[in-house]
Parts: sequence; C-alpha cells; structure tokens
Amino acid sequence: MADTLRRLTNSSSFSVLQNKLETWNNDFHVLSCDQNLNRCCEVIELTAKVQGQLFAVLNLTAAEGGQYGGVDTLKSRLLPWLGSCFSMSRPSVSDDTSLQLMQDSMEKERKLRELSFCHDSDMQKIEAQLCSTKIQLDSTREELAEAQNELDDTKNKSATTLLATEDEIIQLRADLRAAREEVEIYKRKLSTIDDYERQIRLLRDEVSYLTTEKAVLQERLVRSRSPSPLPRLTRTSSPIRSESPTRAQLTHSSRHARLVSRFSDLYAVERLEAQTILRRYVDNLEMVQKIIFIAAVESFRVAKLAFRHFKLRVRKTLASTHFGPESLEDAAIDYIVRNLDLYDVQASVNDVINAMNVNPRISFPPETDFVLISSLIRETCRVAFALQTLEPPLDVAFASDGELYNELRYRRSYDSEFSAPLVLFHVWPALMEGDIVLVKGEALTRRGAMWSRSRSRSASPVRSRSLSPSRSLAYNSRRRLSPERLRASHL
Repeated sequence: MADTLRRLTNSSSFSVLQNKLETWNNDFHVLSCDQNLNRCCEVIELTAKVQGQLFAVLNLTAAEGGQYGGVDTLKSRLLPWLGSCFSMSRPSVSDDTSLQLMQDSMEKERKLRELSFCHDSDMQKIEAQLCSTKIQLDSTREELAEAQNELDDTKNKSATTLLATEDEIIQLRADLRAAREEVEIYKRKLSTIDDYERQIRLLRDEVSYLTTEKAVLQERLVRSRSPSPLPRLTRTSSPIRSESPTRAQLTHSSRHARLVSRFSDLYAVERLEAQTILRRYVDNLEMVQKIIFIAAVESFRVAKLAFRHFKLRVRKTLASTHFGPESLEDAAIDYIVRNLDLYDVQASVNDVINAMNVNPRISFPPETDFVLISSLIRETCRVAFALQTLEPPLDVAFASDGELYNELRYRRSYDSEFSAPLVLFHVWPALMEGDIVLVKGEALTRRGAMWSRSRSRSASPVRSRSLSPSRSLAYNSRRRLSPERLRASHL
C-alpha cells in the first residue's frame, strides 16, 4: 500500500488535473462545443484514473487490516457516499429500488455484525484453547521433570544395586575360594588319615610279628633252662640265630607304593602351586619350569647326600651295641625307617637354595628369593630321603638339555613340537628303579634344541647369589640348634 501511495504522490496526478482545469477555464469561451467536451472528457478520464489508484490504495489498506479491518469506516463513509453518488447520478431510480438497496445494505450490515461476532467468539475460543494448551504444556513440563527425577533416582538405585551385587559376587568368590581351600585341607587331612591307617596296620603287623618272636624267644628260654643231656656241648656251642625280617623289610612294599604315589602327587599338586607362585615374579613360563625342574633334581641330590651321611652316623653308633639276627646294614636301615623325623630337612632346603643361587641356567629376579618355593623343595627332599630307604633305592633319571627324546621316560608337554627329536628342556624328572621307569617325567621338545641350548649357554652369564649376613646367621643358628641334628649326633 505504501508503494502505491508513494507512486500516486510522485506522479502528481492532482497537479496535472488542476492545471488542466485552469487551462480549460481560461479557454472555455474561446473553444468550441466539441473542444470543450473533449476537454471535459480528458478531465473525467484523468479523474477516473486517479480514483482507480485511490480505490487500489483503499483495497490494499483494507486487506492489511485483516478480514474485518476497516468495516466501520466503510459502512459509515464509503457506502453512504456511494449511495448518494448513485442516487444523484441516477435520479430515475424508483422508491422501491432505493428501499431494496437499503434492505440489502441492512442485510449486509447484519451479516457483517454476525461475522464480527463470530470472529470475536472464535478469537475468545482460540484464546481459551491457547490458555488451556499453555496449562497442559506446563503440566507436561512438570511431568517430564518428575519423570527425569525418577529416572535419575532409578539410575542411582541401579548403580547402588550393581555395586552391591558386585560386592556380593566378590564375597561369594572369596567364600568359594575359602571353601576350596578347606576342601584341599580336608583332602590333605584325609590323605594323612590314610597314612595313619596304613601305619596302624603296619604297627599291628609289627606287633603280631613281635608277639610271635616273643613266643619263640620264651620257648627258647624255657628250653635253655630245662636240663640238657649234653650240657658241655651246649655251653661250648653258640646259639643258633634265625634270620627274621625287620620292620623296614616288612613294610617295604607299602612304603614303595606310598612313596611312588607321593612322588606323583608332587608333580600334580606341589609343582603347580610352586609354578603359580613363581609366575607372579617371572613372566617367562619356560624359565619357571626350568627352575622347578632344577629344584627337584637338586633336592634329590642333596637328600641322597644327607641320607649317606645320616646312614654312616647310624652305623657308627650301632656298631658297638649291635646284636641281633639282622645285619648291621639292615639294622641301620630299619632305624632310619623308624626315625625319619630325625632327618634335618631344613638344612637340605638351605643347601638346595644355595645350589640354585649359583646355577648358571637360572635367570631369576634379584629382588626375590627361592624361599618362595621352599615348600616344594622341602616335600621333595623328604620324599627323596625316604626313597633311599627302599631296596633298591629309587632315584630320578639323569637328564640334560638337548638330549634325544625318550618316550619310555618322558611325556611331551602340551606346547611341544611332537615331531622334534630333541629335548629343549625338562619340566619334571622321571622316577627310576635301576633301569625301570616307575613314573614318567615331562619334557618339552622343539626343533633346533641344540642351537637354542648353545645360544643360551653363551648368552647367559654365571650369576651367583649369596646369603645376606642376617640369613647366614639365621641359617647357621638353625643348623647348630636343630633338635633333629642334636638327636642324630647322639646316635
């Protein structure tokens, strides 16, 4: 609308109309009738153009006011003016026609009022709906906030429940671990009870044997006290000694089976426990297996040496007082079997640890100590010491890295190359009775074992570990004050 009004203003249509009117007025009496009519038609055409532009402005202005904008102004000014103009320009209209026009005008006014009322009512309804929608929106926002709070509470409760569940799981795992440890303790106690029962059976057999021997001796005593027809011959002749088996000989088979089974248990139980402990400090599994194998071999070596020294002391002690049907060697073995608790196993454990500290094949962190596997060494020393009391004594097979794999003595490890003919290193020694294999060992076979062996020997320096002053003092004091060694020395 503003653009149309601006164009109407800039065109100066009213100024041109005024100039034409003034020119026509000045020349009216000079011009002819046709010329005056032409001038009048020009003014009317110009006026019609201006009115057309004004009606265009009126239309745009009413359109900007909306559907009901400017209704009152149009009714009060434009319609009466149009009616008066039509009545003046057409005086021939009858009264009925003017009345009809008035009725139409009133009908239009009524419709306009109805439309205005409908518009107002629609506006009120829309405003009411808008208010209700705002209220619903506010309530929806409140519900959304409450739902968000409930969701946060649920998340917090779920997190708390999850933490509680994790704590329960941890507690259950701890209980399960404790239950398994108790089961292991009970199993060990059960095995101890079985050992006790076997010992009880052996003691009963020994009691029965001693009872029989007592009866025989009493019978001999009665015979010796009875009068003899050849007293001179009886006094000069020595009593006849009968060969009777000792306790070591009576229990040889049961001890043999029990010790072989105990050696197998060392491989199945104590070895795995020591391997688990060492894996906390040594990342290389092969080095851990080498350490355990060397510990087992050294335990057998030290235990055999301790058995020889112990046996020499026993024989020296029994030589002056020995009298019986059995030989001095059998008496010494029988004494050792009866008094295995006199074996100073702690001294052997210390000797094994000292030997492992100077072993060049072991790569062990300097901040740790082989005392970590002292339980395995102690049990192996005990088993090895007891195995020397058998006839013949049992020992582990000689083994060296890079040797030809022997299927009769060893089984391959799970990570071995089963087509390799050479042994890279041994995992567990084989138990031998002379040339007979009682319990197979375990070895790892790889191709190029000799090359790996020579390389490792050239690359690994000789490392020695010496006991600290405090350890040496404690070790020497244990060796000096050990009751087992004191009792053994009195033999």
